[in-house]
Amino acid sequence: MESVPQRNHVAAASETVTLILGEGSPLPECAADVEDLVRLLRRHVAQLAAEAAPGTPALLRAQRLCSDGVPEGYMPSRAYLLELAEVTQELAVHVKHRGPGQMRSKHARSWWKPQINVVRGAVMAVALACVVFAASAPRT
Repeated sequence: MESVPQRNHVAAASETVTLILGEGSPLPECAADVEDLVRLLRRHVAQLAAEAAPGTPALLRAQRLCSDGVPEGYMPSRAYLLELAEVTQELAVHVKHRGPGQMRSKHARSWWKPQINVVRGAVMAVALACVVFAASAPRT
């Protein structure tokens, strides 16, 4: 039996977001449409979360929004849908630019990158030590 290739999660999420945020896209007419779109966006967020770096601000915002319920009323529910679409788009962009090849393991070692003033201070200390050493050497 042939396996069906899995669809790119970023592309699928981008299509759904374009459906909601695209220029000329109408707001859903009934509450059921809003619920369906919210459910679809939440599924995209769950799929993208597996590929995103833990603790990413876009991921945290998306997860917070997904845990909230859909507000009652026409305008609040549509505003929630738009906000969820925007954060899903932000998360998709993050995953797309990060790429699967750049995923780090939990135990990957990251090197500390010193600030420029730390480097300058270290160079100054070494230079001062060299001057003191040279001045204390006996002259012949």
